[in-house]
Amino acid sequence: MSIMVLEKLGDSLKNTLGKIAKAVFVDEKLVNELVKEIQRALLQSDVNVKLVFELSNKIKERALKQEPPSGLTKKEYLINIVYEELANFLGGEGHKIEITKKPFKIMLCGLFGNGKTTTAAKLAKFFQKRGNKVALIQTDTWRPAAYDQLQQLGTQIHVDVFGIKQEKDPEKIYKTFEKELNKYSVVIIDTAGRDALSNDLIKELDNINKLVQPDETLLVMSADVGQAAEKQAQAFHETCSVTGVIITKLDGTAKGGGALIACSVTGAPVKFIGVGEKVDAFEEFKPKNFVGRLLGMGDLETLLEKAKEAVTEEEAQDMSKKFLSGKFNLLDLYSQMETMGKMGSLSKLMEMIPGMSQLQLPKDMINVQEGKLQKWKYILNSCTKEELEDPDIIDAPRIKRIAVGSGTHEKDMRELLKQYKQAKKMTKMFGGAGSPKAMEKMMKRMGGQIPGLGNVKLK
Repeated sequence: MSIMVLEKLGDSLKNTLGKIAKAVFVDEKLVNELVKEIQRALLQSDVNVKLVFELSNKIKERALKQEPPSGLTKKEYLINIVYEELANFLGGEGHKIEITKKPFKIMLCGLFGNGKTTTAAKLAKFFQKRGNKVALIQTDTWRPAAYDQLQQLGTQIHVDVFGIKQEKDPEKIYKTFEKELNKYSVVIIDTAGRDALSNDLIKELDNINKLVQPDETLLVMSADVGQAAEKQAQAFHETCSVTGVIITKLDGTAKGGGALIACSVTGAPVKFIGVGEKVDAFEEFKPKNFVGRLLGMGDLETLLEKAKEAVTEEEAQDMSKKFLSGKFNLLDLYSQMETMGKMGSLSKLMEMIPGMSQLQLPKDMINVQEGKLQKWKYILNSCTKEELEDPDIIDAPRIKRIAVGSGTHEKDMRELLKQYKQAKKMTKMFGGAGSPKAMEKMMKRMGGQIPGLGNVKLK
């Protein structure tokens, strides 16, 4: 399966928009073809037939009846209609969770096998990154390894975990630690699941819900349930007062589109999505940004958010000073590579950069780039401090020594030096020219060449 979010659906929609771009003019025939392509793409992604026709009829009606506003061509407006209607279909503006009090209590519920405990840790990491003191509490008394699993995850992300391993009463577990939990900004309560929403699960959740009185009750559900998500979300919403949904495993299923859209029509909107196995592969669900990525328009907001998490403001300012002064060495390159590593995989980052997904770079090329980054880290770890600070002294004997020490080939070292020289050349283009006018000229030139950045205005 692909690691890109709903890749098949995204590719189908991008190809459909590509046909609009190539069309000579917009007429009813083109709109009908577009609607059929969208219907096919969504049905293949396991979206409910009734919902597909509702969406396509809205797109068709707007495309044929509405006139584009001034400044937009008919083709541009048609693409905009597709974007807006898909985003509205998935929840419009989205549903952000604001921490309004302390402790802010979030209770997770769901059936077995949906990744509830792993999601509890991902959610904890999410709020921890935003400056909150977070605690996890395990009240799952059905699964023997549940407490151990949460304890391991909590240690990994440096978050306190509470629970009583052998205790069979979830309410007693919560009462034992209730006073201690008041010291935290966010408390995440992991609960037990079952194979189905049975009466005893409803009773257990109802009891713990009355005791905890959570500010948010989130249903954790796997993307592979597809359109059946609507029924499940509705049932949990009615019986357990679910306020939102977290969809997991969205990185490897063709049914993800069905799950997302199914939840959006219930009273329990999607609030977070899990897009990979790592604890950082988790994000707020923002329909407009998500659709932007699906259509190849990028998602700069999420990209910038990831960048903020990966590098401090002081580090960013320090790096920008080096760029502007034209000073740049292998230590700086190493720092950049570490930042890239923290932000996630290269393929996912490329999804978020406007225009990059439309370049349709071969997957093996992206994978090779990710492999290179790891190899280059080994090489840099085998360099002396002097070599890192002044790469120009690295001659043939040094290259041979570094290659042996890092377990790589000499050609790998030469390739890294070539990358460094290119990066340094770019810093000189930015900083060496010096003046703001030269910088502006440079940015405009880049804007004209990089897809998706041509219309960026410099202040």
